[in-house]
Amino acid sequence: MLGKVKQWLGIEGVKLELLLPPEFHPRQGSLAGTIRLTSKHAQRVSAIKVVMVEKYARGKDDDQLVDEYELGRQVITDLIDVPAEGIPVEVNFRISFTPVNSPVDNFGSKNVFYGGLAWAAKKLRGVQSEYRIEAEAQVQGVGLNPFDKQILREA
Repeated sequence: MLGKVKQWLGIEGVKLELLLPPEFHPRQGSLAGTIRLTSKHAQRVSAIKVVMVEKYARGKDDDQLVDEYELGRQVITDLIDVPAEGIPVEVNFRISFTPVNSPVDNFGSKNVFYGGLAWAAKKLRGVQSEYRIEAEAQVQGVGLNPFDKQILREA
């Protein structure tokens, strides 16, 4: 009984770990990485969803506004058998993404002079973008799916 509850909750089940490059550039258009799956008990993964998200923050303190944009998504639908005893299984992926330009970015891309004005406006407003990759695996017979997320460092 306790074993079935543990399995349904994902305890001692599949663990998911993202392995990503140390740096990336938001304009590169795609990002390659690896998903490492391990488990204490043999289980089957039916799908893995990988999403790239941009967290766009501007303003300061109480006037801060934060938006999140999904830049890209990939769903891996291969059936993956994860063996027992913690033997790792690695799945490579490449997620394509399209950066979202703010109105200030669009204004700044018109010419060099506007680019300088846009840069100054963004610094004054405290504009920051944070990029992250999120991965979630669908494991057969489990109620709570394993997931991982990592913040990407810009080059």
